[in-house]
Amino acid sequence: MAIDTLQLDMDRQEILSRVRMRSLFTIAVPLLILMYFAYTWFAFDVPSLIERAQPSRAVLLATDAVAYKVHVTKDIRRGGIEVAVEGERNGTYEEGQYPDWVDISGDDGFVDLGEGYSVEIIGQTMRFSVPGYGVIETTATKKGVSTVLPAGDVPDWLKDDPRKLDARPTLARRVQVTKTKIEVHNYFGGWENFWFTFRSPLQDMSTGELWTLATSSERLDPDQSNVAFIFHEFLSNPDWQHGEVFKALFETIMMAVLGTLIAAFVGLPLAFLAAKNFTPSLFLRFGVRRVFDFLRGIDMLIWSLIFIRAFGLGPLTGSLAIAFTDTGTLGKLFSEALENIDQKQVEGVRSTGANQLQRYRYAVIPQILPVFVSQVLYYLESNTRSATVIGALGAGGIGLMLVETMRTSRDWENTSYIISLTIVVVILMDQASSWLRRKLIEG
Repeated sequence: MAIDTLQLDMDRQEILSRVRMRSLFTIAVPLLILMYFAYTWFAFDVPSLIERAQPSRAVLLATDAVAYKVHVTKDIRRGGIEVAVEGERNGTYEEGQYPDWVDISGDDGFVDLGEGYSVEIIGQTMRFSVPGYGVIETTATKKGVSTVLPAGDVPDWLKDDPRKLDARPTLARRVQVTKTKIEVHNYFGGWENFWFTFRSPLQDMSTGELWTLATSSERLDPDQSNVAFIFHEFLSNPDWQHGEVFKALFETIMMAVLGTLIAAFVGLPLAFLAAKNFTPSLFLRFGVRRVFDFLRGIDMLIWSLIFIRAFGLGPLTGSLAIAFTDTGTLGKLFSEALENIDQKQVEGVRSTGANQLQRYRYAVIPQILPVFVSQVLYYLESNTRSATVIGALGAGGIGLMLVETMRTSRDWENTSYIISLTIVVVILMDQASSWLRRKLIEG
């Protein structure tokens, strides 16, 4: 009886000890995670980053991505007022075809920005009427600008400097004055001239009119059909560069496909050499596995920089970077799949008198085919995104065009357009790879 009581006490103590350990573990792990986040908060100087953050800048870029602005610009030195979309030469309004909110008479002009906001340009003087604040009068001089403000405190949206006046009372209205020019910005939603430019004869046509033109026998250009002419005008749009963008997207896809296929077809034979049930030589297995570690241990971006120095800029550089990195990764995955195959199937094929090549064909390949197809298609989808990043380093494709549009911090609707197309391509690649995976594996 005493022994049973002693055993019961020991069991109780052991249970209590386990409960205490689990309770300690439950408390310690969240506490350690919290301590880690607290450390990174100060190690990464997050408070300073928050202090330096400019949310207004982010709002401005987001606005530029989904809207366009019309510039009304007066050149002080040469005279004359120009009205253009985004200030681009290809988007310049012809004289007499200005928007109805712009009235130009010689070197003077009046701009109605709506809701009581208006700008009057007379000679070298700009008068900006702001509801609830008053009239800002600024004159361009040889040394800079001279500004007369309404009485009272200067609002945050107004930056009055002897060299430049910058006033932005609302997100959609902005005025800038320097010694060389007076510039008024007016924002509108959408992407202007996305289909055709001002200089295109198709610019003002509706969808119905374009369809009628496409089916008409009377040609606008005698050298090509109306359908070909419409596509040519769209693809050769100098503001949006649709033709160049589609070509760059095609290069990106080809870069990803070529690199992935090279990695798959090189990695599979090497995987047999790295699998212990196919290669009895320990020395050979060790060497091949270290090759895999070397290839995937160097990041794809580093490989791309190496190949750029070796072969120069171009899609081939990106394809080789993808191929080298994924050969190491896919080779390791394939070798692990080979080591986990069912040997009974191999023995069954061997009993029929099949040689080694036939055993691989009918007993090994069918077992690893689902893994092979699944992994290759997954990396093909992933490499489409990676090819965009590699292209930004100089390998070409859509990544290079994206960096070029972002570098200027201007025309962010073009950046938004390229990002949107890239996302669409990734989604299509995902859907296509899923469909192929079902067809090849499930039948």
